[in-house]
Amino acid sequence: MSRIHGKDTGIEVVLRKALWRKGFRYRKNVTRLPGRPDIVFRAAKVAIFCDGEFWHGKNWTVRQNDLHGNRAFWMAKIERNRARDRAVNAVLREAGWTVLRFWGGTIERKLDKVVGLIETTLARRGNRAVRSGA
Repeated sequence: MSRIHGKDTGIEVVLRKALWRKGFRYRKNVTRLPGRPDIVFRAAKVAIFCDGEFWHGKNWTVRQNDLHGNRAFWMAKIERNRARDRAVNAVLREAGWTVLRFWGGTIERKLDKVVGLIETTLARRGNRAVRSGA
């Protein structure tokens, strides 16, 4: 558990580098926002979370059956994480933010699509100042 980090994870770094290469400028791990989003575009009010499949319960109804060691602990922990994610999404959306959540595997396998979706979202939010001269 000591090697699990809450920020600057591999999937975050991959996505941030791809966005930076495209000329997008952002803030990372903004503590003033609920849930401390991994990537934030303040002007466009877009918050991005890079979620690990295990920790955030991807395909949870199927994968919870795979837990063997300390099952009760992990079930409760991941259920709390999922509930917290839903609550954070609701609070941010209520405040006028667009929330994007990406699974780590999706970022790794379909990085171009993820970056394209972020680009489209930023364009819809009318944020022209996000890109630098790229």
